[in-house]
Amino acid sequence: MKLYGKNSVLERLRYHPYTISKIYLEEGVEGLTPIFKKAKEKNIPIISMPGSKMIKIARNKNTQGVIADVEDFVYKDYTEILEDALKKKRTLVFLDSLNDPQNLGAIIRSLACLGHFSIILPSHDSVEVTEVVLRVASGGDTNVPIAKVANLNQAIIRAKEQGFHIVGTVVGAEKSLFDFTFPFPLGIVIGSEQKGIRGVIREKVDSEINIPMAVGTLSLNVAQATTIFCYEITKQKKNR
Repeated sequence: MKLYGKNSVLERLRYHPYTISKIYLEEGVEGLTPIFKKAKEKNIPIISMPGSKMIKIARNKNTQGVIADVEDFVYKDYTEILEDALKKKRTLVFLDSLNDPQNLGAIIRSLACLGHFSIILPSHDSVEVTEVVLRVASGGDTNVPIAKVANLNQAIIRAKEQGFHIVGTVVGAEKSLFDFTFPFPLGIVIGSEQKGIRGVIREKVDSEINIPMAVGTLSLNVAQATTIFCYEITKQKKNR
């Protein structure tokens, strides 16, 4: 797996350098000194090459002058995610059947910025953490624990048994985000881009909320909506 971009590679060097086998730096590109120094410090091989070769390796992707060969993404164990969420007061974010890697990457980046969130993905009918996801996440993957489970419904049930209140985000729900007080410990379910939360999952949620739209014919995409919900969760948590 390849990692592209200055921030993505630098964050990986800071938090998980052992997953990097090699780093390519483009000749003549400014701003790569921190990566060069950190890689040297961690004894990671560095290969300098002209832009023409970088373009071939990156298959025309925007690299910002740096590419890293990294191990395939390793998901966390869900039991570990649950224990960690209780101990460190993380909010669980269940992503129900997302299929756009751009959206997943954007969600990871937002949750890393906000802090104290963990993501749970289903194994089937869902996007996985790919090179595209990591590129969009811009290093956020190093700070957001991500688990992949065979049955999202059962994962939610396990969280409820541990005392998590599960909130579902549903277009047209009676309760508004503007007026809702989040209970903690908390899990929030985000539905897919086209279909929302599946019925079998929706049956397990304790509360349903929506983001009111000023223009009823418009809607936010799933990454934007997730960021808004999670920003409000973070604000309420800090205010308590």
